[in-house]
Amino acid sequence: MKQKLSYLALPLILAAAFTTQARADGETIAVFTKNQTNPFFQTVRVGADNMAKSLNAKTLQYIPTKPDSIPEQLSQIEDVVVKKPSAIVFTPVDYKAMVPGVEKINDAKIPVVNITDRSAGGNFVSFVGADDYSLGLETARYLLKTLGGKGNIVIIEGVKGSLTNIDRVRGFNDALKENPGAKLLASQPGNYQRLQALQVMENLSQSNSQIDGVLAANDAMAIGAIEALDGANRKAQVIGINGTKEAIDAIKTGKLLASGDYNGFTQGCLGTMMAIRNLRDQPVIREIVLKPTVITKDNFQPFDVPLEQRSCPTFEEAGKLGSK
Repeated sequence: MKQKLSYLALPLILAAAFTTQARADGETIAVFTKNQTNPFFQTVRVGADNMAKSLNAKTLQYIPTKPDSIPEQLSQIEDVVVKKPSAIVFTPVDYKAMVPGVEKINDAKIPVVNITDRSAGGNFVSFVGADDYSLGLETARYLLKTLGGKGNIVIIEGVKGSLTNIDRVRGFNDALKENPGAKLLASQPGNYQRLQALQVMENLSQSNSQIDGVLAANDAMAIGAIEALDGANRKAQVIGINGTKEAIDAIKTGKLLASGDYNGFTQGCLGTMMAIRNLRDQPVIREIVLKPTVITKDNFQPFDVPLEQRSCPTFEEAGKLGSK
């Protein structure tokens, strides 16, 4: 009887072994980001590639050729549903407009992890992002402290209506309310694009004789604002958000006052990790909201590391970074 049971069990054991092997490596993770113009998303892609490689999986990158294009990302979703990768790591170009696209992914039974911009709808394995309000609040507080709580301030916003912009600008404005000696001269969109921010700053410089501080909702726009100020031979303290390499270099040279670390590399790492762990029937963390760090000339050293030399956090470290 014992011999018969062993004989019958063998195919089941082998089937389980092959199933485990099929899930154990070689998965394809489609990674959706918003554009190629914002260096932040390059850090996300490198983080995703790094994690996939370490887990013996591979990535397939989807990037709109026109920055933040809703029609193009919807078209890319049509494509990915046909190609049917193992899982998707998804940053919506618009957190509301892309909900129908997410629902198509859900209907196709492809597991998806939401990173960076929290989608307004759809079913996700996990969410990995940062606390945009705190990033805006803490970076603005640092700028206003540097200015002694006073001065003429301008805000260069990201994409109007985007969740990251709403929360970051809300943080900027709350910091301004804490400092009644500061005056907000203007709050205008630069759409997270360097060139558009440069043009906004040129116009604001022409219409305002004294600008003491610039609160930019990302690093690309902060660098654009600095270029405009340099072009007009003007000086002001400027802060950004994202903690990009360009921002770190600008902090080192004194061009940029500070940048809020948005952990793009870590977001790419952890989004991909959760997607792969879900495929391998391993525990995942349903939500990771990374805490802000204001990068300044006094603490930039840990962030001054080439992307290729950075290491992704472990699963245990991920739980400590910001789960709830």
